[in-house]
Amino acid sequence: MDFDLRRGEVHVVFGENGAGKSTLINVIAGAIPPDQGSLAIDGKELRFRDVQDARAHGVAAMFQEFSLAPHLSVEENIFLGAEPNSYGFVRIAERRTRVAEALSRFGFAIDPQAMVARLSRAEQQMVEMTKALLTDPRVLILDEPTASLSQKETESMFGLVRQLCAQGVGIIYITHRMKEIEAIGDRVTIMRDGRFVKTVDVATTTQKSLVELMTGRSFEKFYPEIAHTPGEVVLEVKNLTTLTGCVSNASFAVRAGEIVGLSGLVGCGKSEMIRSIFGLEPVRSGTVEVRGKSVPVRTPARLLEMGVAYISSDRRNEGLMLLRPTRENLTLSSLGQTELSWSGWLKTASERTFAKRLGERLRVRPLELDKPVVKYSGGNQQKIMIAKAMGRETDIFLFDEPTVGIDVSARVEVYGFIKELVEAGAAVIIVSSDLPEVLNLSHRLLVVRNGEIVDQIEKSDISEGRVLHGFFGTIDETSSH
Repeated sequence: MDFDLRRGEVHVVFGENGAGKSTLINVIAGAIPPDQGSLAIDGKELRFRDVQDARAHGVAAMFQEFSLAPHLSVEENIFLGAEPNSYGFVRIAERRTRVAEALSRFGFAIDPQAMVARLSRAEQQMVEMTKALLTDPRVLILDEPTASLSQKETESMFGLVRQLCAQGVGIIYITHRMKEIEAIGDRVTIMRDGRFVKTVDVATTTQKSLVELMTGRSFEKFYPEIAHTPGEVVLEVKNLTTLTGCVSNASFAVRAGEIVGLSGLVGCGKSEMIRSIFGLEPVRSGTVEVRGKSVPVRTPARLLEMGVAYISSDRRNEGLMLLRPTRENLTLSSLGQTELSWSGWLKTASERTFAKRLGERLRVRPLELDKPVVKYSGGNQQKIMIAKAMGRETDIFLFDEPTVGIDVSARVEVYGFIKELVEAGAAVIIVSSDLPEVLNLSHRLLVVRNGEIVDQIEKSDISEGRVLHGFFGTIDETSSH
């Protein structure tokens, strides 16, 4: 693997899950020693003992998996292991001043005394970023830095990145998002199967070329054509309002054999809309009907029994048991079925067969039934979460950000699974912050603003302009709502 970084540039490392991106940045950051080859900074060959040694030489990293102590404060985390001290005693006043100055300088509105466990993931990411920047690095590694950020927070992050580049900091940037590459990248190095493929300039390279370099094959069609043969109404929501008010008076219906997309700005209430259907958000008023039958008391268990599945946007905290084996995750939603249990006892042989069948159906590769799920790539974790939902008789699927944090190749596979479901007669709702995704996959698209459905658009009328007008409440002269 060959890689070089220039002063003041953003060099994107691009590849599928499992391509070797994480290993590469772990070697550069001092977390993993290389078996062979060399690493040099300013022409001087170095071999880092550990992460602290790398930081001492000006290399800092913000990994996708945070290295924060959840039960310590923001202030304590930022200087953890590097506390200003005199004769072994921490200089608390100095630490407090330096942390406050750093958070202010980087534009992060976080209380230094707040416990990290109580922060949102986006706020935790800001703490991790502050830790990295306080070392005044010459090389900064950012691994999926915007994965948990809103659009506004992402723009602030880009502003900070540009500011660092102007100061001569070289930035290694890992992302799966094409728009981010175009917005912030200078050069892109593509990896495949742990090897260097090519380094290209962002300004002169198309998205299609990047995908073909990454996958090693022609990439003719990104979004599949999904047949639209709507049947009877299988899910109907009437005047739904949540207790918190983040969803207000929502009404819509979904038919068998179709995809209904929900789109809107971050925080508009689109995710809460389907979470309230599945019994995960408290409801003040309104009704939900499944196949014409009202469901006044909704719990996930009750909805699963009725053939409704919810695929969470947060696979780490809600969708999967990360430290448990693959087979347990794959069969979790189906344990009550006779194929897997008898009088409360688990049929272990049947569990393995059942899990293997699901894993192979969703093409989890390599499928190792006893491997903890945490050891899989994001794409494989997403497949396992979808497979779990398909383990029982289910014909209504609620997808919340179905491709968040997975690479392009895994996205194509997920889209293929959704296509198979819909063309077999399933009803699908897709909530997505990825506008091209919902524009291309939806047979009908609902635009959500401030918790309300402000527009319902049929496939033939879906356009980016009309959807954006709905997002911001402006008037689209070309359409009648």
